[in-house]
Amino acid sequence: MENEIEELFKVVEDLQNEILSLIEENKKLITINEDLQDEVDSLWMMMDEITKSDLENFSHILDELKADVITRTLMISKTKGEA
Repeated sequence: MENEIEELFKVVEDLQNEILSLIEENKKLITINEDLQDEVDSLWMMMDEITKSDLENFSHILDELKADVITRTLMISKTKGEA
């Protein structure tokens, strides 16, 4: 009977050690997760800035193309003039 109680205490002690180990590992993972979340947030901000910049750059190019198309359209005459 005493031997069984000692075995149970040993099992409980092993489980407590395992729990403590898992708690430490969980704390480390929480810290890593927070760092990675900060990194992700930073990358999303960069992507937003790049997207905004691209929109500004491409809208300028589109305005130039639109002006070019209008100019070319005005330069083409469909009716024949008298000479």
